[in-house]
Amino acid sequence: MLLPTQSISLDELSVAVPAFIRYPTLRKLAERIQHETLNAVTSPSRHNAQNASYSTRVLDSLYQTPIADASVLVAITHERHPKLLLTLRAAHMNSHAGEVSCVGGKHDEGDGNNVVTALREACEETALPPNKVQLLGQLPIQTSKSGLSVRPIVALIAPDLVLVPELGEISRIFWADFEALLTQPTVEYAVEYTMQDQTATMLTPSWQVDGETVWGLTGRVIASLLETGFDRQLEWYYRVQKTRL
Repeated sequence: MLLPTQSISLDELSVAVPAFIRYPTLRKLAERIQHETLNAVTSPSRHNAQNASYSTRVLDSLYQTPIADASVLVAITHERHPKLLLTLRAAHMNSHAGEVSCVGGKHDEGDGNNVVTALREACEETALPPNKVQLLGQLPIQTSKSGLSVRPIVALIAPDLVLVPELGEISRIFWADFEALLTQPTVEYAVEYTMQDQTATMLTPSWQVDGETVWGLTGRVIASLLETGFDRQLEWYYRVQKTRL
């Protein structure tokens, strides 16, 4: 489903205010991410800071952030035991085929900002309505293996939304237990790859979620989320184990 960019309308009600978040884990996450989001933009707001609402200042900061090549939506359910939305990319895709990802994709010229890119792509991939998303803020830029700059946009969504995978892009929708990500150790994952007639094994951290391996860009986004929100320090490495002819 293609979503016209002009149909995505954001206002101060699109931002989740920490004081109105009932659950302590999510409230802490919102406070930390919004603190980083507001401090990341050094240029003056288009609104007078004294007169603008807190929500408007968060939204302004997101709008003023330079546009990345792509954006992903880090969507977390707003409930006592929150879950993180994940998808498995279709096996026929040109990039990241068969890998776990957050919903998202490349910036279109008409998007205007990273938030709209993330919301539009999320709707196209899973039928997630943009007006059912409450923004928390953003995480630092990540770089994909193809060299694209990727901006993670963090948001809360209702736990009872009916999501439908767009099978041209993703093969399944599944969920990670958020509190498990906070506490469980990562597992070293071995990836085989070939370069210049040599095959090597690369070792990297991962999580095992619902039978899928979460690693790579998505793993780094989650690690960044946990560090920003809860000071969980995870070493994220890519180490070549061996090379053979």
